[in-house]
Amino acid sequence: MDKTKPFTFRLFLFIIAIFIFIMIITTVRTPRTYRSIPPPRGALDTCPFQISNKSITPLENTKHFLVSAYMDQRVKGFDIRIISIFRRDSIQTLYCLFCCAGQLSNTTPVTVLVHEDHFGFPFSATDVMCQIPPNCEATHVTLLKQPDGVEVSNQTWLPIKNKKTSREEEKTFQFDFTVCISTLFGEYNNVLQFAQTLEIYRLLGVGRVVIYNNSAGPELNRLLKTYSEEGLVEMVEWPIHKHLNPSHGWLFSKHGGDLQYYGQLVTLNDCIYRSMDRSRYVLLNDIDEIIMPYQHDNLKSMMDMLQQQHPDAAMFHIESHVFPYKFFTKGKDTPLPQWRGVPGFNILERIYREDPDKNIFHPRKMIIQPRLVEQTSVHDVLKMFGQKYKVPMDVCRMIHCPTVPQNERLFSQYEDTRLWDFKDKLIQRVNEMLRRGGLLSSDRES
Repeated sequence: MDKTKPFTFRLFLFIIAIFIFIMIITTVRTPRTYRSIPPPRGALDTCPFQISNKSITPLENTKHFLVSAYMDQRVKGFDIRIISIFRRDSIQTLYCLFCCAGQLSNTTPVTVLVHEDHFGFPFSATDVMCQIPPNCEATHVTLLKQPDGVEVSNQTWLPIKNKKTSREEEKTFQFDFTVCISTLFGEYNNVLQFAQTLEIYRLLGVGRVVIYNNSAGPELNRLLKTYSEEGLVEMVEWPIHKHLNPSHGWLFSKHGGDLQYYGQLVTLNDCIYRSMDRSRYVLLNDIDEIIMPYQHDNLKSMMDMLQQQHPDAAMFHIESHVFPYKFFTKGKDTPLPQWRGVPGFNILERIYREDPDKNIFHPRKMIIQPRLVEQTSVHDVLKMFGQKYKVPMDVCRMIHCPTVPQNERLFSQYEDTRLWDFKDKLIQRVNEMLRRGGLLSSDRES
């Protein structure tokens, strides 16, 4: 009996030791999940930690850049589309992490869609697609290079836009028409043409013009500020030159650089999603181009007709016509004297239209329904959920007034004074905006 007591005591100690060991193991080790992030314990631990307020956000430890994140559930299996700029030869596996009403989510895998139109440049417009985890009321998103073990407090988060879900709300729009001007660069300062173009669009029914500004001249910056304060222009600062070597041209083999035309394709796609829930139609064109109806007084009546005739159309292709450097005779009614000294030229003097050569490729510009477009290039839509329709030139054509001389084929030029139909109201509105911008003195108006 005396020998059993030490054995029993040792067995008891052994059992106690095993129990303590199990408790330590279960306390220290936690089950592996998609992320090794402790649950939030208070206000300081809730997400998001750092929110980007910039139009271009570098993705840490990569050669890529993020522009903006949008809710987009039109493609099966995806909820979020992040408009991005990726280096095409450095694409790696990525994961989306969401902030769900202040709480971190599990990560979800990313699908990277490089746009097919990159014109040979190393960097391209890119869509990053991912799914929101179940039971997550996502407000912000960030990208990770691995699914767990990341210190997320160092991540930069993008707010998720276009979160409207009500079908009834989607039927109402703040604007009928938005014009997307891809990029202003090179200290662009053609103030007079800029003001005339914006006022023509206002007369045609455009309610909003989105401009991605990389570099504008001093006088134009003053005018842009005036238009922004008034509400017609939505300015997006676009400092792409601080991140990449942007090209001044569209073709890499000819112009070199990292990215086509200061990121023109990126900004056009971002503008479409920026306008998705706010505008019925979006016009994609440059600042020296005016999409002009020829059978209607405004864009709304023209598009009502075209949409009724072509209900399945998502994109309306508009033929471009150059109005080159050939001026009409300057008479006493010419408004040039009152605009003398304002940088730029007067588009009312462009009254000779050059019809395009049908024997060669002739690029067009577009009016789109943004909710039916997924990806766009400059002259054509890359992915859409509808059909395209080429609008006859007698219904609508684009008035292209380039700032530099084009190859003028005089045998194909015709007088076209369509802009003069808006002259009286146009001159009044331009004078008002130039005056408000401090660019038109009283002695110039006399």
